[in-house]
Amino acid sequence: MLNYSTYVAPSKPAVSDDLPPGEVRRMWSPTTATLIHGEHDAVLVDPLMTQAEGDDLAGWVAASGKNLTTIFVTHGHGDHWFGAAPVLDRFPDARLVATPAVVEGMKLNLSPAWLDGFWRDRFPGQLAERLVAGEPLAGDTFELEGEQLVAMDLGHTDTDGTSALHVPSIGLVVAGDVVYDEVHLYLAESVAGGIDQWLAALDVLEQLHPTAVISGHRPADASDDPRYIDETRRYLKAFAAAESRTNTALDLYNAVLAEYPNRLNRGVLWNSTRAVKAN
Repeated sequence: MLNYSTYVAPSKPAVSDDLPPGEVRRMWSPTTATLIHGEHDAVLVDPLMTQAEGDDLAGWVAASGKNLTTIFVTHGHGDHWFGAAPVLDRFPDARLVATPAVVEGMKLNLSPAWLDGFWRDRFPGQLAERLVAGEPLAGDTFELEGEQLVAMDLGHTDTDGTSALHVPSIGLVVAGDVVYDEVHLYLAESVAGGIDQWLAALDVLEQLHPTAVISGHRPADASDDPRYIDETRRYLKAFAAAESRTNTALDLYNAVLAEYPNRLNRGVLWNSTRAVKAN
């Protein structure tokens, strides 16, 4: 029988002068990696971002005693896969894979505009020297010790071409950034109908009736409760409603903050409101 464990990389500073009102430092959201394992072998989902995170994650996987066969990436944002190289250095026989749409997103994040203009600017000297995009999966399933793992294309959520990994035998969904848990959602890429598409993706996950859902961004002590599918839906609807009744980024920021005062990372909310109101 398969099982799983979750690693949460803690929140970390990011270089940015675009700060929300009252904030003195831009922080990055805590980010999850998940190890799905059987008796001997394992699959890792989303190998994090920095060289240090990848090194620590590789040690964590090695300590499990499992043979890592596959690394699966849920979407193209570099904070979920730039740390793959240190893991692959430790497990050179493992494959780095993703859906074809995610591979395209990975390549986009390796383009100079994103890699140099965004990621390296915010995390100078912290990324691995070797950054490698995954190979596209042939089909939507692969196996771990005879059990099927299903790669689910979910379209636009917090970026284009996202996916989740479903493990039917244990009722697990590793949701990537389709689901957030007590962290403000990244909505800067969700203008012009993006929220509606994200809501549709949540419906797809909910129809699986999972018993455990792992969010891409969440506190270290979070549960794997499937209710965070609906919590993410509620946040998206609250954001959309606030957008419709506000005129400025600051008004929208304050309106969402009034409903969600305790979620982590107000900086990502500020970025989202500025992007939405700029459009």
